[in-house]
Amino acid sequence: MANVIGYARVSTREQNPESQERELLAAGASRVFVDRGESSRVSERPQWVACLDYLRHGDTLVMRALDRIAGSEVMAIQTIAELHDRGVNIRSLTEPEIDTTTPMGRALFGIVAVFAQLRVDTIRDNTRRGLANARAQGRIGGRPSVMTERTAEALRMRSEGRSVAHIAKVLGVGASSVSRAIAKVSM
Repeated sequence: MANVIGYARVSTREQNPESQERELLAAGASRVFVDRGESSRVSERPQWVACLDYLRHGDTLVMRALDRIAGSEVMAIQTIAELHDRGVNIRSLTEPEIDTTTPMGRALFGIVAVFAQLRVDTIRDNTRRGLANARAQGRIGGRPSVMTERTAEALRMRSEGRSVAHIAKVLGVGASSVSRAIAKVSM
């Protein structure tokens, strides 16, 4: 049997979530999960995690406003999409357009999801083009090697018959870093 489950959150411990709880119960919530002193930008809020675990296919999650469950539009869209995939409906008491229990709410969510995917794809495409452009100019991204200044010393020790493990210990780096640096020079 499908349930209406409420979620309330206040940002500081001094705030009182009672008005949110009353609104959610009046909206038909059979159970209300409440986080106190938790930021909406943190996804691992104790009662939010418990709420997500409690929700089942066909249930409706109701909250006073979308900002109670997500601290950014990307996080909101991601959360709504994950709940949608699980068959959980979402309803906001103060934002009537956010109600996936209605045809209009589902359609609006579909449109929002398309634009969210477009945004992700555009960022990914721009990143690829930027990296390709940087490579064309001779710049290679990534973290600099810890061996940049030590390769000559590693080669000298290796020519003296020292093991890669010994060289790594002396230089204070990983053995794989030493091996890669030596292999690069040997090519």
